[in-house]
Order: sequence, then C-alpha cells, then structure tokens
Amino acid sequence: MPLNVKTNISSLIARRNLNRSQNMVDKSLARLSTGMRITSAADDAAGLAISQKLKSQIRSLEQASRNANDGISLIQTAEGGMDQMGEILNRMRELAVQSANGTLTNTDRSFLHSEFNTLVSELDRIADTTEFNGRKLLNGSASAGISFQIGINDNSSDRITVSIMNVKASKLGATTTNSLLSQSLSTASKAQSSLDVIDAAIADLSTVRAKLGSAQNRLNVSIENLGSSIESLSAANARIRDVDVARETANMTKGQILVQAGISVLAQANQSPQVALSLLQG
Repeated sequence: MPLNVKTNISSLIARRNLNRSQNMVDKSLARLSTGMRITSAADDAAGLAISQKLKSQIRSLEQASRNANDGISLIQTAEGGMDQMGEILNRMRELAVQSANGTLTNTDRSFLHSEFNTLVSELDRIADTTEFNGRKLLNGSASAGISFQIGINDNSSDRITVSIMNVKASKLGATTTNSLLSQSLSTASKAQSSLDVIDAAIADLSTVRAKLGSAQNRLNVSIENLGSSIESLSAANARIRDVDVARETANMTKGQILVQAGISVLAQANQSPQVALSLLQG
C-alpha cells in the first residue's frame, strides 16, 4: 500500500478492524455474564420473539400451579372443619344410643340431651367459622361453587369448580319435617328415632367429603401436568435463549487475540506517516 502523509488509510482500516474485534469481545462478555445468547433483538429477532412467548406461557403455567395449590389448601381447610364435625356426629350418635337404654332415668337423659344440644350448636359454630382467605366454606356460601383457574386459557377444561353444600345442623340429614335441630334425647323412644336422622347427617357429611377428596385428587393431577409442561417449555426456552458457554468462550478468546493483534497493527500503521516524513527529509 502506498504511503499517504495526509490520510493514514492503514490506520483507519486497522482501527475499524480493532473496533470490530472489541465488539466481538464485548458481546461475548455480555452473553457469558448474563448466561443468555440473546441479550437484545439485534442478536436474534425471531429467537427473541419465540423466547418471550415461551416465557409468558411458563409464567402463566406457574401461576396456574399456584392456583391449584391454593385450591388444595382451601379443600384441606374445609376438610379439617368437617373432620371435627364428623367426630361431633359420632359423639351425638353415641349419646342417642346411650339415651335409648331403658336403665336411664329422666334426669340422666336430661344431662345427655343438654350435651346433645351443645354439640348441635358446635356443629353450627364450625360451619360458620371455617373459612379460607375470608371466604366461608361450610355455611352454604360456597354451595354455588368455587372455581380454580388451573390452565392458561379461557376454556372449561382449564377450570375446576368445587361446590360445598351447607353442612349446618339444619341441613345435615334434614328432611322436610325433620333435622338435627328437632331431635331430643328426653325419652328412650325419641332417642331411638334420632338415630336415623344422625345417620343421615353422617351420610351427608361423608358425601361432601368424598366430593372434596375427588376434587383434591384432580388438583394434584393438574399440578403434576403443569409441572411437566413448565419443564418442557423451560427446556425449549433454554435451547433458544441460553448461551453455549464453550462456544462463546472460544469466540471471546478469538476476539481477544484479534484485539491484541489489532492493537499491534494499529501501532505500526500510526508510524507510517513518520516513515514517509523521514523519507522526504532524507
């Protein structure tokens, strides 16, 4: 290349190549430090768009999984309340059987009847106070259904709805003419009659608990499926966006070598005008 005193073409070329090599190193450092192959749309516009879509789906699936876990917590809360109610009904039946025994006096039965009524009130107390996140669960407030969004789309298959019937004493085992509230243990015959109502109440409570158990199983299955989907999409996103450490390290090393060579070449190119001046002066 001819020497040019006014414009150092060699220096300009060397500087441009040095800048290109430095940019290569900077990009490699950015990718390695973030662990991401795509740090901006300029790196891979199509890849970035796909990655963003996958990331949105992953976050939505993670929220759906949390929703399902909340649903399980709600069901477990309701189940805890009904477990206590089941124990109370068992005790009420025990009292009725005891009161039906002909060896007891009216005074004995009055004590049993008093405990029986206390237990009826306790059933209502549990039904009125069992709640999850401020929502009553057992007093009929949830009979219309509570929906859990366990998918990421607006489809019926992406929701599970759980209905919890009113399990207050006035509803358990109730007929149009009879309920737990109207039972009495004041006589042996009344105590005997109350057994059928108590048994019906136990059956009603068991039905509600069975339905909730089935819903909890569905939520558990949903959580497993959501976890599998999250893993698959995360792996796909990683293949698109995550950096290949070995390859990027090699690119950075190559860039660093080119930078060092470029610095040396630039230094030599900057000496060219001095060489030309020396020749002219000579």
